[in-house]
Parts: sequence; C-alpha cells; structure tokens
Amino acid sequence: MSNISEFSLTRIVSGIKKKDFTSEEVTRSFINNSKKSKKLNTYITECFDQAIQSAKNFDKKKDYKGLLSGVPIAVKDLFCTRNVKTTAGSKILHNFVPTYESTITSNLWSQGSFLLGKLNCDEFAMGSSNETSFFGNVINPFGQKLVPGGSSGGSASALAANLTPATIGTDTGGSIRQPASFTGTVGLKPTYGRCSRWGIVAFASSLDQAGPMTKNVKDCALLLQAMSGYDPKDSTSVDIKVDNYTSKLTEKIKGLKIGIPKEYTVDNMPNEIDNIWKQGVDYLIDAGATIKNISLPHTIYALPAYYIVAPAEASSNLARYDGVKYGHRAKGNNLVEMYENTRSEGFGDEVKRRILIGTYVLSSGYYDAYYLKAQKVRQLIKNDFDKAFTDVDAILTPSTPSSAFKIGDKKDDPVSMYLNDIFTVPVNLSGLPAISVPTGYDKNNLPLGLQLIGKAFDEQTILNLSLAIEKRANFNKKIKVWWN
Repeated sequence: MSNISEFSLTRIVSGIKKKDFTSEEVTRSFINNSKKSKKLNTYITECFDQAIQSAKNFDKKKDYKGLLSGVPIAVKDLFCTRNVKTTAGSKILHNFVPTYESTITSNLWSQGSFLLGKLNCDEFAMGSSNETSFFGNVINPFGQKLVPGGSSGGSASALAANLTPATIGTDTGGSIRQPASFTGTVGLKPTYGRCSRWGIVAFASSLDQAGPMTKNVKDCALLLQAMSGYDPKDSTSVDIKVDNYTSKLTEKIKGLKIGIPKEYTVDNMPNEIDNIWKQGVDYLIDAGATIKNISLPHTIYALPAYYIVAPAEASSNLARYDGVKYGHRAKGNNLVEMYENTRSEGFGDEVKRRILIGTYVLSSGYYDAYYLKAQKVRQLIKNDFDKAFTDVDAILTPSTPSSAFKIGDKKDDPVSMYLNDIFTVPVNLSGLPAISVPTGYDKNNLPLGLQLIGKAFDEQTILNLSLAIEKRANFNKKIKVWWN
C-alpha cells in the first residue's frame, strides 16, 4: 500500500469505510510524517497521543455515519478548542486554554473527525507570510528559504507536506487563498455568513471567514459541506440551506459565463502569472464556458480601504487583551502601567502597527475622513461585483501577484507585504465566496494559483469551475522532501 498520508481526504474517508485501513493506521501515518517535519515549524500544539486514542476508539465503535468518520485533522491555531491550548500565534495568548469549542471544529468533530494538533499562523492572523508568529516563521515545503504565505501558512505548509489530510484556515483578506496559491493546494473562502465565526479568535469581524484547505477540489467540497451551517451563537451567521457540494460537483460547466476583469492586470506582474491566467481562460473555454471582459472600476481602491477597515476592527477586537481577564500579564506599579506593559510585551510589531492605525482612523476628527470614507468605498466595490454578476456567473483572476517569496524579503517593507493581497481583498470587502486552485508553475518550479470569485452563497459554481480547471491543468505537486 502507498503511504496513506499521500491520499486525498475523500480517498481516506472511503478507505476507512471500506476497511482498506483503520483510523489508527491513518492517524499514525500523519503523526509519523509530522514528527519528521519539525523543520517546517507547522505545529504550535501537538495532540498526537489524544489523536491515537481517538482513532482507537473509532475503530472499536466503527461509526461510519459522519462525512469525516475516523479522519484526524490539524487546524489553524485561531480556532478555540476545548481544553487544548489556543494561541492565535501570539505571546499574549501563548498559554490560553479555552473551556469551550468553536462551532466550526464542533461541526468537524460531529462528522466523525478528531484533532491532530494546532497549526502555526501569523499573530492574530495579521500577515501575508507567516513571519509574524510568536512561535517563529513557517517554512514552505517547496523551499527551505521560502514563506508559505499567510496568515494560514502553517495550515498550507502542513497540508502540502502531507502532515494532515485536510485543514481549515481563516481568511480576512486572502489568508486562505494566498497560502494555498504559494503551496500548490486548494483554498476556499466561503461567503461571509456561510461558516460560523463563533469561537474563532477575532481579527476583523466584518471580514473574517473560516474556510477549507485541501489537496484537491473534491476534498474541498467535502470539507466545506462538513463545516458549514447556521449558528445561532453567531449574529452574522446566515440561516440558509447548505448544498450537498460533493454530490453536485461536476466539471460540466457548458454555458456558464466567466468574467475577466481588466483591473486585475497590474504593473510588474510576472509573465508567468499572466500566462496561467490566459491558460485558465482556455481551460474554461474548452469546458464549454463563455468568456466576457468586464470592469470592476473601484478595485484600485480596495487595498487602501481594506487597510483602514481591517485595522480599525482589529483595534476594537484586541482591546480585550489587557492582562486582567486572561492571557499574558506583565507587572506594573499601577493598573494603567500594567495595561501598558502587558500590551507592549504581549503584542508583536505587526499587531501593534495595525492597532495604532486602527485607533488613529477611529479617533475623533479622523473617523469621517478615513473610516467612514473607507466604508463608502467598500460599498462601491460591492456594487461593482453586483453589477458584474448580472452578466456573468463567476469571475476568473490570478490568486496572487507573485509566487512564494523568500523569508525576510518583505518583512521590513509593510506596503510591499500588503500588496500581496491585491487580488484577494476585494472579495472580503464584498463578502463573496472565492477559491484558489493550483494551475501551474513559474520558472523556478514554484506553484501558481488561479482565483474564481462567485456570487454570494454560490460556492457550488466556483467549485465546479475549479474542478474543470483542475482536470485540465493536471497539476502535479513537485516537492522534493528535504525537511526529514
């Protein structure tokens, strides 16, 4: 038998049900890989002993009713897990142990899965390279000097290196899709409100959304189905039926209209990205889709609007970390000094930068000039998408403006780092679903992805379009294992 850890999620689910292998064998396969892969720095907290016990318990009961029966899964360390440390990649929460479970992970466990461990991420999900984590930067399996993308870099790296059969991340401005593109994996940001945010450590509440990260599109459909659903504990959760994404998954997309926005051609974009974009167009035409050139005129304002809205919400959300209720507490001669010392010691540079920006744009005299104006721009960006979707069924763009870059290359240049999200942030500002699917390689054999943007709550269409591209691109993961 081939190494189980190389199998897709759907193959593992099927194999367990058919008794080709046991849940314990599956679990040990991923644990063995993970133990050999410390150099990648993907895990913050390992739950290996508990996972093996959970697998043994499953093999005794043999309950195959769940969509993920008997499958271990490692998750981004932004999801609260009951009695298991949840750090958000930060010092201030480095020893925080929740007494409750996030709705998303509860959904996975109710479908028969169990926890393999907690994966590294940018501190409070603030970053595009996984270099801001208190626990050190994650390494991309495609090269020991490369970032895996962020903030869900630990999730993407672990998935690409076969340390988990699938995983979940969070996407505030591209934090699922960008690392998926950098690591040759599939990453989907669902419609805002499709997946519960309850129990996820908050960054920017009107932008955050949990989503699946998988080896292929079929796995993505399965995991999205398992994690989605209405949650009365989340006031932004939408009570709408969850499709059976797997049974409706098809590459038959004849007649669908695909928009190509002219604004997604940016200066100094590598020829390879432009080429795979054109190749993606050809794949969709071959599958029977119709291509239409469109305009999203306010796209140019998306990045500056995002970097006002997101820090403003971060400033508000992170005000709760004061050293009083939970988390890291520093010493001080009085209450105010304790607050100051705690936040100064507990937060990293990037988090402090965003808190300062957010506090500034919300302050008296600047609220109207910055935050209110950014919200108006946000509405204009959403209006562009609404207008486009009266003529097309989905929109095809590159996922990122480059392939994975070297560790340290952009760490001291925040603006250059923020530009990595230029193709992804408009989707979050508009609350729409979008997926990154691996499509090709650049001249250095680093993966490149294409992004498909869909109508609100129409994840099925972008999954089907992604399957059509996946079948034609025939993307093969070219990774030489160097980290064992």
